[in-house]
Amino acid sequence: MKAILILADKEIRDGLRNRWVLGTILSFAGLALSLAFLGSAPVGTTRAGALTVAVASLSSLTVYLMPLIALMLGFDALVGELERGTMLLLLSYPVTRWQVVLGKFLGHLAILAVAVLIGYGSAGLLLVWSADWRLEGGGAYLAMMGSSVLLGGVFVALGYLVSVLARERSAAAGWALGLWLFAVVLYDLGLLAIVVSAGDALGARQFVALLLASPTDAYRILNLIGNEAVAVVAGLAGAAAKAGIGSLAPVSAMLVWLALPLIATLTLFQRREL
Repeated sequence: MKAILILADKEIRDGLRNRWVLGTILSFAGLALSLAFLGSAPVGTTRAGALTVAVASLSSLTVYLMPLIALMLGFDALVGELERGTMLLLLSYPVTRWQVVLGKFLGHLAILAVAVLIGYGSAGLLLVWSADWRLEGGGAYLAMMGSSVLLGGVFVALGYLVSVLARERSAAAGWALGLWLFAVVLYDLGLLAIVVSAGDALGARQFVALLLASPTDAYRILNLIGNEAVAVVAGLAGAAAKAGIGSLAPVSAMLVWLALPLIATLTLFQRREL
């Protein structure tokens, strides 16, 4: 465990020294603050808390931005060090391959947690301050922050899988961007085509299962439908009542999406020749 924590600490230090990562964190904070206050404009008409409205707004930002940041952190975690020859040096120390993967994963997950804490945390505090310290919707907001880190962990794990499969860093970057495009855009377009073509033949359970098969849609369900007040603000109250989905199903789906790529990465990395 000590070796994993040392590797995680190294990854955090390297990430924070990277200007691109620091710029991403600052951009994340700026976008979160802007969207939180712009998205809180309907509060007066809906009589919803500022934090509740912010959850509906920031969830849409997270679905697009967090997977991209996570994939950019993870796509060269293994193949990049293999190309530079530093992986052989790292493994010459008394650490195993699985400890390297888990250490890097914990470090990257910590970087994403810092980004969420800075971006969403500062936006939430300012929203609470501007609303005379009303904490209505605070639970949903904290749940959104936690699930955002979980979503980032899913795509870091997927980035690692791309990294262990690719033979070159440039190929891994292309695969990572393609994966982001499919997960965030193309899957939902394909699902829409299925719904239109199937019509009434597609039952509610089958539709929910198709949604939960995507980590980004599971994130949307958890934050936009899982909370009644947020569902009202997002205009999905009817869908939430009809679907009858709690928090357990989408969280479980995201945990499965995190575990499977990570296990696959560990297995493939153990067998890969250096």
